[in-house]
Parts: sequence; structure tokens; C-alpha cells
Amino acid sequence: MTTVALAATDGMLHFELSLACEVFGTGPAGMAGPWYGLSVCGPGAVRVGRFRLEPDHGLDHLPHADTVIVPGWADIDRDPPADLVDAVREAHEAGARVASLCTGAFVLAAAGLLDGKRATTHWAHTEELARRHPRVTVDPDVLYVDNGSVLTSAGKAAAMDLCLHLVRLDHGSSVANSLARRLVVPPHRDGGQAQFVTTPVPAPGNHPLAELFPWVMQRLDHPLTVEDLARQARMSSRHLGRHFRSATGTTPLQWLLTQRIRYAQELLETSDATIDAIATATGMGTATTLRRHFHRTVGVPPDAYRRTFRSRTRLARTTPESAPPRPTR
Repeated sequence: MTTVALAATDGMLHFELSLACEVFGTGPAGMAGPWYGLSVCGPGAVRVGRFRLEPDHGLDHLPHADTVIVPGWADIDRDPPADLVDAVREAHEAGARVASLCTGAFVLAAAGLLDGKRATTHWAHTEELARRHPRVTVDPDVLYVDNGSVLTSAGKAAAMDLCLHLVRLDHGSSVANSLARRLVVPPHRDGGQAQFVTTPVPAPGNHPLAELFPWVMQRLDHPLTVEDLARQARMSSRHLGRHFRSATGTTPLQWLLTQRIRYAQELLETSDATIDAIATATGMGTATTLRRHFHRTVGVPPDAYRRTFRSRTRLARTTPESAPPRPTR
């Protein structure tokens, strides 16, 4: 996924557009291999918030991109522009991965890309999306949904979560985490299922569990229980569960398992440690346990995940940064 095109039109929300430019425009320092080739595509000069934007290409360039990002747009009371809808549909038919940020989901739905799929958008507009597009299963409670070649996110901060998720898919957890550190945002708001329900980590001081999360992250190699977490948080297990559900949308044990899997992914990407050693380091205990949970969560065994990532990394490291762009479709 080497080229990213942002689809711009009059009335696009400048926050989501700028956010995508920030994520896909510049990679983290010291990264091996090339970053994305980013372009903005539109029907001509467009108004984005209070600003006038001159796109790099017309909308007819969208089908030549590997990934198309559709930022949110303000006027959802009217149908999205037909030329934008047609270009996004054509890009997907040409093989592009298409992702919407915030109310950009209305464009994807109008293009028919969400029919029969689960999707989300800003919580204030989920009912309207479901009303207009009854063939779409709208989930108002998640931050983003990954259907493979079609992805949708809720608004504002959730748009950042989805963009970092795309980077994680393309470049691995270590690179995504480095990028998150540069942007000064938490790298933990992702998920491990085919349909992603995220597991955020609240900022220090903003939640009763704020001090518990870093404590757990430093002890992933320990066989932690709910009682251990409740004792550290100085509350009952039932009270802990309520706070966890409020903060992360899931249970303490499911959140803990997600963090173990994420750490296992990073170790598989960045080290030559054996599966047994990684099972110990992530608190899984045995390689059998790690393989079972990893396969169920990520979709492939850890050995296959490592081979795939290493193959991708070797290709990136042997591709000169000055290499010409790949031929368009």
C-alpha cells in the first residue's frame, strides 16, 4: 500500500483532512524503506473549512491509488457530490483500499461500498446513516470498523485511530508506535478482531484507572488476574469491571489479552526470539497458548505473521528511496 490519495471536495472537514496529511505525509524518523506517496485529489480548487485548497490531481486519479481516504464533510443534509461518489466507487472497483473518516462514511455508503457490511461514523450521525442506507449495519459504539478493503471510523480522535491502524497493517506495530509518539497520541486504541472494537488507554489523571494501565503494561510477562488488577486499583473486582467497561468498552481480561497480543506482534516484528520466549515475555505461559490466542485474534499463526512481516520488511529495505513509483493500474 504505497500510494495514498485524499479525496477532497467543497465542505470537507479540515481537521480530518489535515490529520490524514499528517499521518501519511511523513513517516517516523529512522524508518527503513520508503513512506507513502501522498496526494490530494479533487474536482478543482475546493473550500475546506475556511481555507481554499488546490488539489494535486483531479478525482479521476483516485483509481490509481493503493489507498483512498475520504475525510468527513460538513453538510450531511444533502447527498454527497455525484462525481466524488463515482470516483470512490471506481477506485474500489480498481482494487484500492477505501477508508472514510467521520462523516466520510456517507460517501462510501452512497457508493454502495458499505452494503451488507458493518460500519460506523460520528455518533451524532449514526441514526441518519442507518436511516438513509438500511442495507448498512451501523454500529454507533465503536471507534472504527475494518472490513478489509473498506474501513470506516467515528469522528475526530477516532479518525487518528483508524489512520494509525492502516499504518500498523502496512508497516507493523513498531513503526505505528513510533509515529504515534511523534504525533503525541496514544498508540493503544486499536483492536485485534476482524471487526475492530478499540481498547483505549485514558490519559493520566483523567480516569480512576489511569495509573493502573501503565502498571499493567510494565508487567505483561506476569500471570495477572482480575483480582491482581483490582487490588492494584484499590477497588473491588466488580467496581473494576464497571470502570473498565466505561473506559475501554471491554472487560479487564479481554483488554489484557489484547495488550499481550499487541506486544507479541511487536516482538515477532522486531526480534528473533522464539515463540516460547515470546509466550513467556507476553505472559501467555506456553507457545501453545500463544498460538491459540494469536491465531484466533490476528487470523494467522505467529510463525506465519513473522514470515509475512519479515518478507515485507526485506522488500522495503531493498527498495531504494529514489525508486520510481509503481505503474498505475
